[in-house]
Amino acid sequence: MRVLANDGISAAGEQVLKSAGIEVLDNRVAQDHLIGFINENKVDVLLVRSATKVRQDLIDACPGLKIVGRGGTGMDNIDVEYAIDKGIYIINTPTASSKSVAELVFGHFFALARFLHESNRLMPLEGETHFNAMKKSFSKAFELSGKILGVIGFGSIGQEVVKMGIALGMNVKVLTRKPRTETLTLNFFNGRSLDFEITSGNDMDEFLRKSDFISINTPKTNEYIIDAPQFEKMKDGVYIVNTARGGVLNEVALLDFIESGKVAGAALDVFEKEPAPEVLLLMNPSLSLSPHVGGNTVDAQEKIGVELAEQIIKLQKETIL
Repeated sequence: MRVLANDGISAAGEQVLKSAGIEVLDNRVAQDHLIGFINENKVDVLLVRSATKVRQDLIDACPGLKIVGRGGTGMDNIDVEYAIDKGIYIINTPTASSKSVAELVFGHFFALARFLHESNRLMPLEGETHFNAMKKSFSKAFELSGKILGVIGFGSIGQEVVKMGIALGMNVKVLTRKPRTETLTLNFFNGRSLDFEITSGNDMDEFLRKSDFISINTPKTNEYIIDAPQFEKMKDGVYIVNTARGGVLNEVALLDFIESGKVAGAALDVFEKEPAPEVLLLMNPSLSLSPHVGGNTVDAQEKIGVELAEQIIKLQKETIL
């Protein structure tokens, strides 16, 4: 079996595959040359992240392809149902990067609540000349402890965000389409653990009215979850972080409500126009920004690589690929 990890694979994942006698091609093939490369090199398995697209044309043109694997959660770049109809196995790693994304959410929350995003920009420029002025302007900060954390979405990432919020002493509210209850376990350094039973709600108005910090952790949507009417209903001075997908939040409306003071600060790791976000977003001092790096940690990439490798080996054994 031959695997092409076109968007890369961790050394740990590659080693697991090689130990099972599976050949790994770590080439980076441009999208318009990918079909030719797969066929010429008799690739059985194509592993991708978000850069490589696996659309119908590629699926049709590569009849020898047996497995397509996505390192991560979202499958936006793969025509999943079409591939399955063509007999291709689709695998992904929906939980491997959840902790990394959740930690980024709180990295942004801390940056916003303590003005770290802005002070890191200004200190190199004005720290020597306007130190006291900046100290005063950044003094109206907030603790997260005791505040209400609102989490939109209750999948693996949303659950990790909830657990971290609980660990910080936040009060948690979860919004889903249909209410449901999950038991979340917090594990501590000394081997002890605590279970928390969390029930989500579906009352958007109440959720928006009460939340001090809002984290969006949903799959891709066809329309905005957060638009002008939702911003209107939020608590004054709310903080928002979107690590979900570009297009779940109206960025133009966000800037308007930052300007009005309704939104105290927001963070975006994903954008409606990737990889070229709007300049007005990039220049706004009330925004904490990162370039879609939610799951990009060494830890998450190792987990992703190993999970993909184990799934490939299992499929090879079970289906005699």
